[in-house]
Amino acid sequence: MNPRSDIHDRLAASLREARRARGLSLDAVAKLSGVSRSMVSQIERGESSPTVATLWNLTQALQVDFAGLLEGRERPGIEVTRGTAAPVIDRNGVKIRILSPAEAVGEHEVYDLAFTAGARLASDPHGPGCREHLTVIEGRLSVRSGEEGESLGPGDVARYPADRRHEIAAEGGPARAILIVQDS
Repeated sequence: MNPRSDIHDRLAASLREARRARGLSLDAVAKLSGVSRSMVSQIERGESSPTVATLWNLTQALQVDFAGLLEGRERPGIEVTRGTAAPVIDRNGVKIRILSPAEAVGEHEVYDLAFTAGARLASDPHGPGCREHLTVIEGRLSVRSGEEGESLGPGDVARYPADRRHEIAAEGGPARAILIVQDS
């Protein structure tokens, strides 16, 4: 086995796993790191040999240990993501904090949503049979799934199809909720 290809494979897998663990797209990593989307993709596929500077930028954006990037590690019995380390995406007045691990992406995703007053989170349809479970923690939210809509307050839980266009919006003031996305 060629040691160089083994290193590329381990590096590619480590970076891809770190990106997915944080629920980030290639575009998001590119924006956070300053490394082009195409370069991130090439590195993750093992098709490019990144410079140390590029690797440093990626590890900083993904909040992974630069020195341990190529080491194989066993998973701990208790995995912890510290509050300050969970990836956060800002989208039109909604802070989306990603709580689920990488291996859950596309199956069972968990998000902490913080809405500013009047903010909306509109989503295109997910895969067939996908459902969302929205629990309001603070404030008031409205949820729409297709043509149906409901108004929710603290403690309310809405379960609805997400395989059609859907939207969550803050009613009045700021609001906070936990969202679970579950593919069928």
